Amino acid sequence: MNSMEKPMKNRFRSLPALSLLAAAAALTVACGKPQARPPQGPAEVGVVTVSPEKVVLTTELPGRTSPYLVAEVRPQVNGLIRERAFEEGSDVKAGALLYQIDPAPYQAAYDQAKASLAMAEANLPAARLRAERLKGLVEIRAAGQQDYDDAAAAALQAAASVAAAKAAVDSARVNLSYTPIRAPIPGRTGRSSVTVGALVTAYQPVPLATIQQLDPIYVDVVQSSAELLRLRQGFRSGDLTRSAASWSRVKLVLEDGTVYGREGKLKFQDVTVDPTTGSVTLRMVFPNPDHILLPGMFVRAVLEEGVRADAILVPQQGVSRDQKGEPYCFVVGPDGKAEQRTLALDRAIGDRWLATKGLAAGDRVIVEGLQRVRPGADVKPVPFGTAAAK
Repeated sequence: MNSMEKPMKNRFRSLPALSLLAAAAALTVACGKPQARPPQGPAEVGVVTVSPEKVVLTTELPGRTSPYLVAEVRPQVNGLIRERAFEEGSDVKAGALLYQIDPAPYQAAYDQAKASLAMAEANLPAARLRAERLKGLVEIRAAGQQDYDDAAAAALQAAASVAAAKAAVDSARVNLSYTPIRAPIPGRTGRSSVTVGALVTAYQPVPLATIQQLDPIYVDVVQSSAELLRLRQGFRSGDLTRSAASWSRVKLVLEDGTVYGREGKLKFQDVTVDPTTGSVTLRMVFPNPDHILLPGMFVRAVLEEGVRADAILVPQQGVSRDQKGEPYCFVVGPDGKAEQRTLALDRAIGDRWLATKGLAAGDRVIVEGLQRVRPGADVKPVPFGTAAAK
């Protein structure tokens, strides 16, 4: 025996008897058969029992705001701008003075037309009296017929001259009235394209300013024709109901996600489908006293589509999708086994899906413990949120 074997032998001799017995017991257990696991019962799952509910269905449609009235201010006579009587971006009333064109030439033309009228009116009585006197003389053969005919024609010409002079006066007065340029509608003015001293021409293509009425204001949104057909089918079948008052009420969501504080009304629905987009235009009108809504803003209108009296709503956590993307859920059957149901979903309402097919009133939908559920497996349903599967 060498020097290294001797210490090892002494070490084994020094092991206590208790350690040897423990090692022998461990070896016996390791060589024996494994103990059987106790049988497991049905998987405990949390369920929600679905029942018909009365749900108000709404839809959000994108759109933009547009002014209620728009007027492009243009001059109706030629002249020099002598005064601008408004501040750019200010609110004006209908009939308020915006620009003043130099009225001097038009005032002179008006005065001249009135003078011409006075001259024509002064000549008319004498011409008529002469025609009447010659008519009496012709009857007693004291004057020739030609003289009377000339006098009668002169009287008619004098009357025509008076009528022409009156028309000239009216024309001059109208032109003079066009020298002050007034607001045709109430609203807010935009940028002025001319300054004092600028020469403007009648009906020029470039407007002097644009006025937009912003209170109330229009909101134009688009809705697909397919969606309209779906809604009509829902009303025809009786699945949806609505009143005229609820349909006409509209809410508005602004660009930053905030809800506009005032309700609007549906004005009309266009009867023509845009062939490029396959949609129709709906126009709403909203009060806008604080001018929060400005023309061209992007908004979303929330319309009430209708009321579904027997809607089936299923929690979103209980709905899964297969490899094809089809939604399905598990329900607890009458025999206590899990059943897989293929669903047809309409839309999300809060944290639940509106299911149109696949579920019926009283179905117990599994919403918790789905990781241990297989079709046909025994399950132990408990109300969701109490002692759901852990």
